[in-house]
Amino acid sequence: MASASGNSEKITFTGSQGDALAARLDRPAGAPRAFVLWAHCFTCTKDIFAASRVAGRLTDSGFAVLRFDFTGLGASEGEFANTNFSSNVDDLVAAADWLRSEHEAPALLIGHSLGGAAVLAAAERVPEAVGVCTIGAPADPGHVAHLFTDAVADIEAEGEAEVLLSGRPFRIRKQFLDDLAAQSLDDRLGHLKKALLVMHAPRDATVGIENATAIFTAARHPKSFISLDDADHLLSRKADAVYAADIIAAWASRFIAANGDAAAAGFPPVIAGPDEVIVAETGTGRFTQHVSVGGRHLLRADEPPGVGGADEGPTPYDFLLTALGACKAMTVRMYANRKGIDFDRISVTLSHDKVHAEDCEHCETREGKIDRISVEIGIDGDLDAETRQRLYEIADKCPVHRTLQGEIWIESNLKD
Repeated sequence: MASASGNSEKITFTGSQGDALAARLDRPAGAPRAFVLWAHCFTCTKDIFAASRVAGRLTDSGFAVLRFDFTGLGASEGEFANTNFSSNVDDLVAAADWLRSEHEAPALLIGHSLGGAAVLAAAERVPEAVGVCTIGAPADPGHVAHLFTDAVADIEAEGEAEVLLSGRPFRIRKQFLDDLAAQSLDDRLGHLKKALLVMHAPRDATVGIENATAIFTAARHPKSFISLDDADHLLSRKADAVYAADIIAAWASRFIAANGDAAAAGFPPVIAGPDEVIVAETGTGRFTQHVSVGGRHLLRADEPPGVGGADEGPTPYDFLLTALGACKAMTVRMYANRKGIDFDRISVTLSHDKVHAEDCEHCETREGKIDRISVEIGIDGDLDAETRQRLYEIADKCPVHRTLQGEIWIESNLKD
């Protein structure tokens, strides 16, 4: 999945064992904020949904993302049986070397599942990287051995064996098990010297949440943890992949400046709890704000350049109009569904300005200026005039409309 506004280019580069590795470079329409290197999960490929969806969303946020197939997997050359965790790490370094020579070194390393353990191991060999993100990663690379526990005895005795992983046959050799047994991430985590973001779903049935705890505990600050709630291990739902990508992009803004260098300023988003909205400065613009809604949606608010903003998101009044318009459309649809009224689509067009109070025939305020919100309701469908008028009237009964026209009590407190 490429960005709707960018492009996706197929490339190849030479892997650690001399084989041609298949890769895809997803780029935004303009100059990238930074380059990102993605490592996929064990026996997966660069085109797994989690990889393509996260890459597409990050590209929409201005990042260029390189994802590739490890040796012997997907469209890459080589024999999987000759690979191991160490060779995967070497392939990652080779990918970083290719980016460095052809574009610029990756500023962020992102790894999914065993790929997360791999980026932690490779991080020290990519000095330009300022941040590392793991998604559902094991704290011990040897964790993957449980996927073929029944074959371990045969592998030890015969030197190799064929195992089924996700319904596909793979040949596993003893050197693979020996290499896993020799791996330890604790020391590498303690000396990571890069910002770390650990993302994990508490109910991950493939890699338990205790792995995230171990990674987070072993690492030093700056480090952050984000729960992926009820996502599955492969982030197979699009909404989960989009959420992860949005959080990564916002988190990276603290460490990545517009030119890809380590940022001199910036703050990670503060994630809101259920039924809560938190608005907090990003630290990367004069007015730019992180907006976290219920811990599920991450947005940005800003002002246009004409008033000193960076135009990285809607203005506060844009959000106000959005709330009113969305509420009107939803209210009409809810009423129509309940009454069995069939129409194609409703659209709400809104604008905001200030007018002289004396020009408002029905307003109590008679002097100075007042706020005016102009609303135009469009209803597409074969409806008679009476039904159309009724739906138009229902739109004005939406809860947000009533809130704006009713008495509002805003209680503010200063946090300690």
